[in-house]
Amino acid sequence: MIKRIGLTGGIGSGKTSIAQILEAMSYPVYYSDLRAKFLSDEHPVIRQGLIALLGEESYVDGTLNRVYVSDCIFSNPDLRLKVNEIIHPIVRKDFDDWSAQQTSTLIFNEAAILFETGAYQQFDAVLLVCAPIDVRIQRVMMRDHCSKASVEQRIQSQWTDEQKRSLTDFCVENDGKQPVLKQLEKVLSELEV
Repeated sequence: MIKRIGLTGGIGSGKTSIAQILEAMSYPVYYSDLRAKFLSDEHPVIRQGLIALLGEESYVDGTLNRVYVSDCIFSNPDLRLKVNEIIHPIVRKDFDDWSAQQTSTLIFNEAAILFETGAYQQFDAVLLVCAPIDVRIQRVMMRDHCSKASVEQRIQSQWTDEQKRSLTDFCVENDGKQPVLKQLEKVLSELEV
């Protein structure tokens, strides 16, 4: 039987790095954010829904106008929720289709907002990647070449680690001090049972 594991963490926590380690260990990983970007460009239902909600400016030359959509939703939680309601069911179905093709005993779904969307309930277990806020801010500023204020705004749009921990089966501390591989091996040994 295949166990489906949600892999999540706040922006800058290092969840993608953990996902890449899992892939290097031969575990299949579905990258929800990357698939959502692809599907937002390609899926007609998403395209129609976003244009109906946000207007024709949502797409430029057949591609999602990410800057425009981000500007619309980051300052408007209700609009962000409506955009998620358009995109997330299609991404979820895409993950289900992908899952059906896997043969590994453990498969992972890397997604930033598993808790915020309620999707965490659809997994056999959830692995949360945590890191201190100051570390996360520095990582995102370096990665995205953006201001501290913009990172803080993005962090505020997500649940806190404390909110997530109570709903999480496993946690890896990615603070740059504790070795993540050792923590990950312990989690995997428990999941493989």
